[in-house]
Amino acid sequence: MKKIGLLFFLIFCFCIGLGYYFNIEAIKKKKENQTLPDINPAEIDTSLVPLSLRNVGLGHKIQDFEFTNQYGETIGLENVKGKVFIAEFFFTTCGSICPIMNKKMQKVQKNFLNEKNIQILSFTVNPEIDTPEILLEYAKKHNAKKGLWHFLTGEKKQLYKTARRSFFLLKAAEVKNQGDLGSDFIHTNNFVLVDKNLGIKGYYDGTNDLEVSKLIDQAQRLLRE
Repeated sequence: MKKIGLLFFLIFCFCIGLGYYFNIEAIKKKKENQTLPDINPAEIDTSLVPLSLRNVGLGHKIQDFEFTNQYGETIGLENVKGKVFIAEFFFTTCGSICPIMNKKMQKVQKNFLNEKNIQILSFTVNPEIDTPEILLEYAKKHNAKKGLWHFLTGEKKQLYKTARRSFFLLKAAEVKNQGDLGSDFIHTNNFVLVDKNLGIKGYYDGTNDLEVSKLIDQAQRLLRE
């Protein structure tokens, strides 16, 4: 009789454990399938957002831009519409965080070498030095795949405007002049993930392995949507 009772107890424990396992798996699957929310200006540190955009709580999209890549090709919004893309701001002569960031970006690129619906955009903050020729040399050192990873240069005012009004990566305190052009743009260690509809989905520390892995995972999720 005791053996039967013990058997029923073990079966009961097994069923409880099995139910718990499937519940956890269901929660994990639901979480994986959840759509990543858009990040709008109203949710971002106000020091990073121009005054005119601070109350925008819905519908922010990356604004139109047009720059030149390392091959002398014009790359603009039309090239990334309908695709997932990852953006960063850097400069080739940086000796601090940029080498670390672009080593991590190589890891990002490696995960998407055969994916046609993703782009990587690296905007220079020092266009006076970072010409297409200099960017091409830099791109080759980082094994950038043509058509996937673009190193972009152009007019300084437009680059800074893009950083401030689209990606929110430049603190107002770092801008000496009024408006969108600052003479001392302090670059950021953030990578920005943007979805197929040009909405910002996340910011990730480009010097941190765990953050970069999270970026890769979430970019893959966006590609599946």
